[in-house]
Amino acid sequence: MSRSPRQSRSATSQKIETAIEKALDPLSAVIKRATRAPVATGATAPLPAGGKPGLAISPLAVPFPDIPPIGGVQIATARAGFYKHERDDLVVFHFARGTTCAGVFTRHKIGSAPVDWCKRQLGAQGGGEDVRALVVNAGCANAFTGKAGADAARRTASEVAKRFGCRQRDVMLASTGVIGVVLDDRKINARLHQIEETLDADAWAQAARGIMTTDTFPKGSFAECEIDGHTVRVAGIAKGSGMIAPDMATMLAFIVTDADIHPNVLRAMLGLHVRTTFNSVTVDGDTSTNDTCLLFATGTSGAPRIGRVGDRRLKGFGAALDRVMLDLAHQLVRDGEGASKFVKITVEGAESPASARKLAKSIADSPLVKTAIAGEDANWGRVVMAVGKTEEAVDRDHLAIRFGPNVAAVDGAPSPNYDEAAMSAYMKNSEIEITVDVGSGRASATVWTCDLTKGYIEINGDYRS
Repeated sequence: MSRSPRQSRSATSQKIETAIEKALDPLSAVIKRATRAPVATGATAPLPAGGKPGLAISPLAVPFPDIPPIGGVQIATARAGFYKHERDDLVVFHFARGTTCAGVFTRHKIGSAPVDWCKRQLGAQGGGEDVRALVVNAGCANAFTGKAGADAARRTASEVAKRFGCRQRDVMLASTGVIGVVLDDRKINARLHQIEETLDADAWAQAARGIMTTDTFPKGSFAECEIDGHTVRVAGIAKGSGMIAPDMATMLAFIVTDADIHPNVLRAMLGLHVRTTFNSVTVDGDTSTNDTCLLFATGTSGAPRIGRVGDRRLKGFGAALDRVMLDLAHQLVRDGEGASKFVKITVEGAESPASARKLAKSIADSPLVKTAIAGEDANWGRVVMAVGKTEEAVDRDHLAIRFGPNVAAVDGAPSPNYDEAAMSAYMKNSEIEITVDVGSGRASATVWTCDLTKGYIEINGDYRS
């Protein structure tokens, strides 16, 4: 990679260069892996079981999937030193020329400097049309840091842009960690040389570990589809286990596809699928200042470019994207701080989809419901409480509640066939389903959550230590 400023080129020569770069990208990755020099002693170290020492892996954890290289993207990790203990806490993605990007971000009123940076660059004219890099750090959120934090974000983008021969606006940023601490961008800059030397197309697992904070396992997902006979890959990683009640996406999620899709189409697809995936999970009801979900399309699959939202060829791609996003969202819940139960809550018979979703989230966010689940107590009275405290339309005399196949209440009263023994046995499962029919209409919605245990208090009681 050249560090010299990019020289002006004719449109034709630029297209030729882009095509050659995309075509050779997988080959260059193989060559780089074969000829890579060993990393300097002490530069990196294996991660402990979780992102923070002493955390036991969640009993609901799932294995990291086998994610093959995605054409047009290489990844590297390093230890920048945002944590006191030995672990990688810096991740950099390098994308081929012409990679498009879209993002959705927190609606929190105190957004972080990286969130502000990405929103500004993607919202500018021509934003997202040629994104070349993504820089992610764990251990410092760079949120509520004023001008100093914004300057640190800008300097980071500037240094990475110099390394990759692109514009600052073509570098996306994301941070996670403690709020109120200004990012020390010198720690990132000091590792960029190492990052350049270790870029690899096959480093998804390392990247997933590098962005962990109180996560106890790395989260990744992969799917394939076809566009006009060409196989298209979709891969993603995410992090998050607490402060999860997204109002856009999740704490951090990064998804890459080798499809060739215009930024406006990516934006529409991301917005469409985020509602029923990342926006339908909750751990503790708290929304992060740094919530970010970025979707990149490298265009290296050979499939034709899609530039229109209504293109029928998006159907298969949309299904693959949804699978990846929902899988990642579920993994966030499975790694909820202190979680021991994975809970699916479905509300039926609501006045509208929006009403159904509010009712489901009321149940999912209720500490009384969540602690009852942790205690394996089918206290359906708490579900009634969580439904009734909302301002949504509910027909009390037609309310029905089920825990899995077990009917707890029907027609606004305890079920005449209620079986306490069967209900107690069901509550011992690690995966629980609660279904509520509020009898006000035909709309439904599903939200996923976890239980609330003493472990949540223990983890968050010493988060900064």
